[in-house]
Amino acid sequence: MTLVNKNLKFLRGRSGWTQKQLAEKLSLKQSVIGSYEEERATPPLSCLLDMSQLFQVSLDVLTRLDLSITPEKEWMQPTSVRPRSKDVLAITVNADGHENVELVLQKASAGYLSGYQDPEFVKDLPKIALPVLPRNKTYRAFEIQGDSMLPIQPGSIVFGEYQENIAAIKNGKPYVLVTQHEGIVFKRVFSFADQDGKLLLVSDNRAYAPYSVDAADLLEIWSAKGFFTTRFPDATSGSHVATDQLAHTVLSLQEELKKLKKS
Repeated sequence: MTLVNKNLKFLRGRSGWTQKQLAEKLSLKQSVIGSYEEERATPPLSCLLDMSQLFQVSLDVLTRLDLSITPEKEWMQPTSVRPRSKDVLAITVNADGHENVELVLQKASAGYLSGYQDPEFVKDLPKIALPVLPRNKTYRAFEIQGDSMLPIQPGSIVFGEYQENIAAIKNGKPYVLVTQHEGIVFKRVFSFADQDGKLLLVSDNRAYAPYSVDAADLLEIWSAKGFFTTRFPDATSGSHVATDQLAHTVLSLQEELKKLKKS
């Protein structure tokens, strides 16, 4: 199964991970990853399944195609239909068996990008008890940076409900997105993943221009359900936009683009 070994090395490099980082994600030793990549050993089926889930490629693709010479469009699953499961979401529970709400502070945000799937990393995050949240959902709390979502103040804690896939995104609603290149961002989201593989991120503060990110860049999606702050908004501040009007404008522009492409 030389292809598997070769594909493992290719996918690791494509993801920008070191052997140590990949080993941690797969709960293996770095030396084991080295033996696989150097073709001194073959990954067992259980490990292949973990790799398939981690890299979001099918087991058939992983074992039958040389991914280094095969166009991505022939083997990469469309982002909008990629499975997102709690099997790859690291969580912790309290003494009663209920899921904790882990808190990702600004100082931990960089580490979260590489440790979000690591049970040991998640276990060490601070925990918040919030009895009003439904117990049949998974929540996480994020300390937001900057003033792009005024009147929600910098340093506020936003509580997000885990979303398993991009299809769950409702245009114009606020989300905390964990992304490979932009880090952790809190924005209103408009999904065009099915059309051009992009998400449009919009701030409530007029001073910040909307921008797009690749749907393939997403690591986690959290639907904002509430926030906590110790700073009250300025009563004279008028920097936030009317969300309904903004959503209508963005979607109208998208329709105009469709018409232009057809003409």
